[in-house]
Amino acid sequence: MEPIRPITPPNSLVWRIVHFPIVLLLIGIALLFGAAVIAGKVSHAVQHADNGWLAVLAAILVAAIFIAFYCAFVRLVERRPAVAEFALPGAVKELVAGVLGGLLLFSVVVGIIAVFGGYRVIGQHPASVLLPMLAISITSGVTEEIALRGIFFRLVESWLGTWIALILSAALFGALHLKNPNATLLAGTAIALEAGIMLAALYMLTRRLWAAIGLHAAWNFAQGGIYGIAVSGFRQDGIFIPRLTGSDLLTGGSFGAEASLPAMIAATAFGVILLILAYRRGRFVKPFWARKAAAQPAALQE
Repeated sequence: MEPIRPITPPNSLVWRIVHFPIVLLLIGIALLFGAAVIAGKVSHAVQHADNGWLAVLAAILVAAIFIAFYCAFVRLVERRPAVAEFALPGAVKELVAGVLGGLLLFSVVVGIIAVFGGYRVIGQHPASVLLPMLAISITSGVTEEIALRGIFFRLVESWLGTWIALILSAALFGALHLKNPNATLLAGTAIALEAGIMLAALYMLTRRLWAAIGLHAAWNFAQGGIYGIAVSGFRQDGIFIPRLTGSDLLTGGSFGAEASLPAMIAATAFGVILLILAYRRGRFVKPFWARKAAAQPAALQE
């Protein structure tokens, strides 16, 4: 398939420079930093440590700010008339599918760990513990998908093709988690293989961000909010109070189940299935040199 390209005015050197993929990527990153600064101030003004509902409201506002900045980037910088990545027709269906998929997939991971004796429920917290984790999940789902899939993967893919974009974005996603508490090289590799492949493939299938946001947020929510397992190294209180026993390969250790062998197998397998579906539906983009070579014979025939 053809990549999503910016609309470059003819005979404009300035816009040709702006629309060069590396320049676009740098502008996109700068805008995300701007969104993060504004979102941080808004979140600080709204949030209150003892009010879970205000935390959720703050998360929704942060998500709205990032989406607004992304839409401004598409419309004003890329000059595309429509933001297809956040198109509204079908958005609810894709978002719900992503949420259900994330909840189910992580439940499968916990089920496998439990079968091998690594997870057991020993107590329960009140339902109010769900609100802080819901806020965290909304924020991470929206902001990270916009940054990693909407900006980085999409722009690199339009230039260097799907395979290189997939490898680079997955490696970047894993590397960014290495700064988290209790992170190890294995944990970063697991994140790259699981989420890096799965979420990029989900974006490729839909060419929109709704399903990827839903799955990302629901995975985090299930992990921390429901099953009480650390989320990427950050300890969370969930509805269930668990006892984790066994090797770190089985449970993921203090980083969380994302670094476990069951998660690596289940999530990576699901990601590969999504990749196969995307390939069969012609959703892969060739690198610019391959597109250029393919266009030359057609030009000669004309």
